[in-house]
Amino acid sequence: MKKNSMYSRYIRLRRRFGAFWNVIAGFIFICLVFLSGIAGYMWIEGWNLLNSFYMVVITLSTVGFMEVLPLSDQGRLLTSLLILGGVGGFAYLIGAFSQLIVEGRLQVYLGRRRMKKTIGTLRDHFIVCGYGRIGAIVAKEITESDYDVVVIESNPDIISKLEGRGVYCIEGDATKDGVLKSAGLDYAKSLIAALSEEAANVYVTLIARQLNADLNIVARANDSSHISRLEFAGADRVVLPHTIGGMRMAQSVLRPAVTNFLEIAMQGKIDLQLEELFVSPSSEFAGQNLIESQIRPRFNLIIIAMKKSNGEMVFNPGPNEIIEAGDTLLTVGKTSDLSLIQESL
Repeated sequence: MKKNSMYSRYIRLRRRFGAFWNVIAGFIFICLVFLSGIAGYMWIEGWNLLNSFYMVVITLSTVGFMEVLPLSDQGRLLTSLLILGGVGGFAYLIGAFSQLIVEGRLQVYLGRRRMKKTIGTLRDHFIVCGYGRIGAIVAKEITESDYDVVVIESNPDIISKLEGRGVYCIEGDATKDGVLKSAGLDYAKSLIAALSEEAANVYVTLIARQLNADLNIVARANDSSHISRLEFAGADRVVLPHTIGGMRMAQSVLRPAVTNFLEIAMQGKIDLQLEELFVSPSSEFAGQNLIESQIRPRFNLIIIAMKKSNGEMVFNPGPNEIIEAGDTLLTVGKTSDLSLIQESL
């Protein structure tokens, strides 16, 4: 039982240090040879610590200096073993380090360290947990909207591909507190739990809500019966990909023109965009109705709905509908016009 425990610890250490294990093992071996040599000279020859230390240094460095004191036969045997062990250990260490450089693993390690530092400076970014079929699409859409995205994925092959494309990513289990914090959870704007396992999404949602009470969380569910579970865990919105896909296919048959128009608009094939515009307390529109705001003639934008600060949705608002601070305007218009109105919000 004890042997199995030691072996499992050894395996965990190798996995933890990965490509650097050979370098670490070589360094540990050199240290053991060094300490064994000091202890051997003190025990066999009866030398003090300084003489033993100096003898080991000149022996392992192979500088060819004279012996500190005359050696006995046992001392010469120890010196021979030190030379063999030291030269072999240094050769192994140099080979392991050269392998790191040749295979590019050192560059990968340094690149990951730089990426972690950059992720630590991000603010109002999006965290995507899981880079499967759903997570990949979510990350792509957010990135194309010029927002920062950090992907958390446990598959090392996927992580390597993301690093090669310059995508911010963290390798690890998204259900771990430390992994979520390393992705900048404290300063993130939203988290998308897109893991394939339902229980994992619930756990991620629960942890994220505990660590950041103000975080906007969107979670994936595979069954409608699990929506309440995810909402209870802290999800602001639960999405059922299969249901959305089925509804989209049905709409493509029932209302093909509308569906085609929305697909063209969402894919950016025409200069038309659906956007949310938040009205700040200092906005010039706060306290005005839609006619007074002159949003349509000034910016050529159509207000299709208003989300009030209390969560109420007003669809197709009338001209006398008051715009209040904290409201969110759902608008349709050109990208350039949407950029212009941002200055007035």
